[in-house]
Order: sequence, then structure tokens, then C-alpha cells
Amino acid sequence: MRKGWLPGSSAYYEQKRIIEGLHSTGPELDRKYWVALALYAVLAALVWYTIGEGKFLVHGRAVDIRLVPLLVIGLFAFRTVLARHAETIRRRGDRGAEDEGGKSAPGS
Repeated sequence: MRKGWLPGSSAYYEQKRIIEGLHSTGPELDRKYWVALALYAVLAALVWYTIGEGKFLVHGRAVDIRLVPLLVIGLFAFRTVLARHAETIRRRGDRGAEDEGGKSAPGS
């Protein structure tokens, strides 16, 4: 057996997932999107109510300490939104290719 493909390694499980075809598509992916955004909102609320009201200086300006983890959570939420939009564009492109009989555009 090759190194890295041993049962228990991440490469093994990734290969197994690909072979079994457990990729999320369509409605399942949309459901996961909304669950992820709801969990980001819950996490943001927990951060807001559990982190104290401290302040620190950034370039001579006082910044509330709660804003730092909220900014990180917001960036993850933004990344999730961008990934969903990219997936919808890909799906729309795939659907268009199927409607044309799988032919690609000239010059591509």
C-alpha cells in the first residue's frame, strides 16, 4: 500500500468520498449554506455577549475588543457567500452546456 493512502489518512477518506460520489449539489448545498449562515450568526451573538467590553489602540484610535472576532466571523461568512455564488454560476454554466448538447464555445 502506498504511503498516504492508508485507512485513517485524510487522502484515503478524500479518495473514498470522491469514489462514492458524496459531493453536495443543488438543494443539499443550499440547505448547508443557510445552516452555515445561521451558525455564523449564533457564533457572532455568542462572541458579542461573552467577550468583555475592553478596548485597545489601533493607530492611536480605541477599538472595541469585540470587533476583532466579529470581523473574523464576518470574513468567513463573506467567503461562504462568495463560494455559494461561484457554485451557482458553475451550475448555471453546466446547465447551459447540457442544453447545448455538451458542446463547448468556440475558441475555448
